[in-house]
Amino acid sequence: MDFKDVSSSRRAVNFFDPEKDVPETLLREVIALAARTPSGFNLQPWSLMVLRDPAEKKRLQALAWNQPRVSEAPVTLIFLADRDGWKKGHPFLERNFKEMVRAGGMTEDKYDWFTGACADLYGASDEKQQAFACKNTGFFAMSVMLAAKSLGLDTHPMDGFDHDGVRRAFHIPENYWIPMLLSVGYFREDQTLAPPKWRKSVDEIVVKFD
Repeated sequence: MDFKDVSSSRRAVNFFDPEKDVPETLLREVIALAARTPSGFNLQPWSLMVLRDPAEKKRLQALAWNQPRVSEAPVTLIFLADRDGWKKGHPFLERNFKEMVRAGGMTEDKYDWFTGACADLYGASDEKQQAFACKNTGFFAMSVMLAAKSLGLDTHPMDGFDHDGVRRAFHIPENYWIPMLLSVGYFREDQTLAPPKWRKSVDEIVVKFD
């Protein structure tokens, strides 16, 4: 499947086959493909919680407007956006800098510049921290959906849920925002797939301001 096919066939499906599982190897392949997503300064401020246990999915469903797809899909993912991912001393920031030095893209003497630039760009205000985390995790989430479709899986993203309730129920630390949930599985073939939704045209998307 080329990108045009993936993009045009990816849909937010409403019905998942609860009898058709997503093998762990396939899910890991999806995540590995999506891990190539670009991010600001390569900080990759995203993490995933993978829910397969029926009791856990039911607990999440109760906090997500009782949407059946949360528990019907074999896998539901909780996306986490790390608002601290830009901070000096954060393990992934430190790893990222070391890997850039190892690859020749940065030198050790640039450490203070690098951490200072990250702080200025992403940590200067609560608003910037939130934007940094959610923007980059949104890139990753879209990559997960496209990667899943390229490997024959269907998905449905959801932002209709009790954010604070999910945080408490799953013991999620305060530095993480939860941008979305994503059910992953296979469309239930005895259901009717809804027609594609309207999309803005190129001319409607491209704007300028005088």
